[in-house]
Amino acid sequence: MTGHDWAGLIVTIVIFFGLAYAFWWALRPSKKKELEEQKFKVLDED
Repeated sequence: MTGHDWAGLIVTIVIFFGLAYAFWWALRPSKKKELEEQKFKVLDED
């Protein structure tokens, strides 16, 4: 594999794990109450 192939592979793996961590952090069970409170926030007329 060339240097460009390795660079692309490393960037892809870093992005994958970054997105996986972001989803885990945002959707962890301890944030369920906060997410439930904001569920219909778009529909509220303030």
